[in-house]
Amino acid sequence: MSDTIKIRVTVNGQERDCEVEPRVSLGTFLRDTLGLTGTHFGCEHGACGACTVLVDGRATRACLMFAVQADGASVETVEGLAPDAHALHPLQQAFHDHHALQCGFCTPGMLMTLVDFLRTHARPTDAEIRTAISGNLCRCTGYEPIVRAVLAITGQGEGAPSQLEL
Repeated sequence: MSDTIKIRVTVNGQERDCEVEPRVSLGTFLRDTLGLTGTHFGCEHGACGACTVLVDGRATRACLMFAVQADGASVETVEGLAPDAHALHPLQQAFHDHHALQCGFCTPGMLMTLVDFLRTHARPTDAEIRTAISGNLCRCTGYEPIVRAVLAITGQGEGAPSQLEL
């Protein structure tokens, strides 16, 4: 059995003390140790974006980061977006309202990428949104509904006021 390393990480606002093997990815730790299966693995090479989570507020590929590197950090997964069990995060609601998901495989990574992006781009252009999600692969939607959802949540689509509070 491999040696383990103790880490302390705050995940979705909850401090966790765990022991992990040094070579376990953050994504595997989140999924297998903590049971947070919303973080998806696609390529496991950092190219598809399905595993994107926020580490200290920044979009990070969980397949490329070791869990031990998250020691002392704050990690937010898609499970941590919704304010409670009865409501969706505004971006999740916009995805729902604008049919910005089909199979849903890319959706968690897409949402986490956009949460980070929207914290610094309150009224992005269509082109800025497309650039922001260019590292997240989606084979179902053609990206159009995703862009519409982001435009809507920032008050730029269909005359809707901004619902954005990240």
